[in-house]
Amino acid sequence: MTPTLRFHNTLTRSKDDFVPIDPRNVRLYVCGPTVYDYAHIGNARPIIVFDVLFRLLRHVYGEGAVTYVRNITDVDDKINARAVRDYPDLPHNDAIRVVTRKTEEQFHADIRALGVLMPDDVNEPGQPPRFVEPRATEHIEEMRMIIDRLIARGVAYVAEEHVLFSVGAMRNLPNVPKYGAFSKRSLDDLLSGARVDVAPYKHDPMDFVLWKPSGPQDPAWPSPGGIKTPGRPGWHIECSAMAWKHLVQAFETRLTCKDPSERETFDIHGGGIDLVFPHHENEIAQSCCAFDMQRMANVWMHNGFLQVESEKMSKSLGNFFTIHDLLKDWPGEVLRFNMLRTHYRQPIDWTVKGLEESEKILDRWYALAGASASAAFSDAVIEALGDDLNTPKMLAELHALDSSGASTELVANLRALGFLSDSAEAWHARKQRGAKIDAMRIEALLVARKEARASKNWAESDRIRDELAASGVVVKDSKDGTTTWEVAR
Repeated sequence: MTPTLRFHNTLTRSKDDFVPIDPRNVRLYVCGPTVYDYAHIGNARPIIVFDVLFRLLRHVYGEGAVTYVRNITDVDDKINARAVRDYPDLPHNDAIRVVTRKTEEQFHADIRALGVLMPDDVNEPGQPPRFVEPRATEHIEEMRMIIDRLIARGVAYVAEEHVLFSVGAMRNLPNVPKYGAFSKRSLDDLLSGARVDVAPYKHDPMDFVLWKPSGPQDPAWPSPGGIKTPGRPGWHIECSAMAWKHLVQAFETRLTCKDPSERETFDIHGGGIDLVFPHHENEIAQSCCAFDMQRMANVWMHNGFLQVESEKMSKSLGNFFTIHDLLKDWPGEVLRFNMLRTHYRQPIDWTVKGLEESEKILDRWYALAGASASAAFSDAVIEALGDDLNTPKMLAELHALDSSGASTELVANLRALGFLSDSAEAWHARKQRGAKIDAMRIEALLVARKEARASKNWAESDRIRDELAASGVVVKDSKDGTTTWEVAR
């Protein structure tokens, strides 16, 4: 008997039974990173949360019945700026490729350490891919197709070499949702958000960009809408195109739907709570208007914010930490475990104390890692995860298995959840390589050193460098003014 899964749906604002459109083809899309720099620890939260969801769905419906799409955004103004800054001597398009490829490789190395499944772990030769990681630049054709459909339906228009989505015209289409209904925003809120990008060529302040002209240092492709000059896509259209390509078009001949209108809809769309507006609101508007449907996805799941030591993470506060930096100090499984101690929808306070507690728990459970057990979920863990990914309850069930002496079952669940990837010997050997470097403290010291250098307080700058060196940290100052660090070898 298939377990009952219930997830909180941002669309309905309620916790509902999950009923897939086609149980043999369950489809999940999650917004991935923009690859221009190391991902920060807040970026790790959706990666870990939806990895657990993917594992749960594969257990319930079968490994070959679930398709997961997590995109890579590799066209963005931040990427362009980084390419100009870091590779001024390269042709710009080449520089962009270097930035995105290098950053994507860094991202993959970091999240692999977090114990998440990767496409190579899931996909089998000769079978349809079940984990797809599409790049935006590989889907320009699909973006242009959707934009041209929107223009043809009268909900997009060309103005000064831009193509804009018309929020006002959307109201005239009978079979699509109302703009703003998803994020539950008032007209004043929508206008406030729209004023971020005020432009004279907009018909309405709430209209948003689907396509824009490219400057001499921007990547460029042939434009839709009859525009003669090359251009590049807006952010929102990228996800609409990639989700459609891999979760709709790819399943045209594979779905068994009683209602034909469901063929343009997929099951679950996920991401951080910060994406509800405008990104996901605009995705829904584009997709629903282009394909004349009521819903882009049936279920929308959003993880909460992350703060550090009870404060919002910010470079100006000196508490901005990348996954890469934290992995210098903590095993990836500690970061993963610490993330799952808080329910995904709640804000999480990322603290050193919490990391230390997580590490102690894993120390004990790694002592059991030699138990002969294949990865498997127990009924109690499935029940906890099936209750809107209740990971605190799930961890309580794991502690109960530990207390009862059910070591084999505990180890089986931990492996199914992405833990115990090392042997007990390797885990403890890693911990014995020396005193732990506190990445949070290091970043705070680097901020203080930067301020000292800015005020030409060279004595204080040197003192901080010496303090870091005494802790086994090598500081590297680049010509462009940036500073990096690494553990002394």
